Amino acid sequence: MTPPLTLAQLTELLLKFRRDRDWEQFHTAKDQMLSLTLEAAEVLELAQWREGDALDQHLLQSKEALGDELADVLNWVLLIAHDQKINIADAMVKKIAKNAIKYPIAEAKGRADKYTAYQRETPDAGS
Repeated sequence: MTPPLTLAQLTELLLKFRRDRDWEQFHTAKDQMLSLTLEAAEVLELAQWREGDALDQHLLQSKEALGDELADVLNWVLLIAHDQKINIADAMVKKIAKNAIKYPIAEAKGRADKYTAYQRETPDAGS
């Protein structure tokens, strides 16, 4: 079995695919972001009108379709990150660190509250 590709290798595959088709001319930041949102909606569409066990069963039966849609989402994430010069791996590590502060384990474990439920009062900067 071949080892999984890195984000950099996946990005290079996408860039070659795009270059070979001369599609970069169509990939404005706005249109890429719209495409990302549309693909994410297609992921959500797989869950539409289903709950609980019926949803679990549908997703199990639709695993390839779900994989295709997730790949489409990742496609746009990687292209946007590349074109906007964002190291997505570094951004992810930084975001996890920010979320660790927003969602302290002692307060957030086992809870699905928004981070504002865990905000502690901080002294006024002017004090």
